[in-house]
Amino acid sequence: MFQFFVSSGQVRGDRAYITDSDVNHIRNVLRLKAGDRIQIVQEDDENLYICSILKEDPTQIECRVEKRIASEAELPAQIYLFQGLPKSDKMELILQKAVELGVHEVIPVQTKNVVVKLDEKKVQSRITRWNLIAQAAAKQAKRGRIPEVRTVCTFAEAVSIMGEMDVRLIAYEKADRNGMEDTRARLSAVRPGQKVGIMIGPEGGFTEEEIAMASEADVFPITLGRRILRTETAGMTVLAWLVYLLEQ
Repeated sequence: MFQFFVSSGQVRGDRAYITDSDVNHIRNVLRLKAGDRIQIVQEDDENLYICSILKEDPTQIECRVEKRIASEAELPAQIYLFQGLPKSDKMELILQKAVELGVHEVIPVQTKNVVVKLDEKKVQSRITRWNLIAQAAAKQAKRGRIPEVRTVCTFAEAVSIMGEMDVRLIAYEKADRNGMEDTRARLSAVRPGQKVGIMIGPEGGFTEEEIAMASEADVFPITLGRRILRTETAGMTVLAWLVYLLEQ
């Protein structure tokens, strides 16, 4: 069953209304008709609405709400991925997979070793595109919400934001590679309802000064094993571990 997200207020009583680009997608790509059933998630609601299409026109799809159920697609803890900006289009892959794995928000970070330098105009364009990718991935994964991709921040700003988290971790290739027991213990200690910040470096990794700044703010360096992982692999590794631990 296809799933669509709608803005707050577009589910009213036993009616739901789909507008904007999804109208064309439903009518001309999926070719759904009156009587076909779909799922709708309303912004800031996290409920699934099982609906049947009543009528369609070029600007709106009107649906009848048949059933409302609580979404079970969200992780019981909120995982925030602080991602050092990677080269080329790797960020798009990272966002797609992070959303599929249940990330709550993604915060792009401009670190010392980031190769990509974005001016203000490019930043806004990228953020818009990245949020569209997050929306598409959330639809595919049948998430109960669309994770937000925040604007790019500095490393110092990222560390400050992480101060709001219950669990604060930074993946560091020079952390004790025999210390997987510590990594396992810290991830296993994550509990439902907590906010968990995971910081991943760009291709060049973190500088010693950045690790020192993070450590002073009680952001704990962890190892991801004895192999050096690519930046697009590291975050997915931690998220997959957390999915396994939280959904047992």
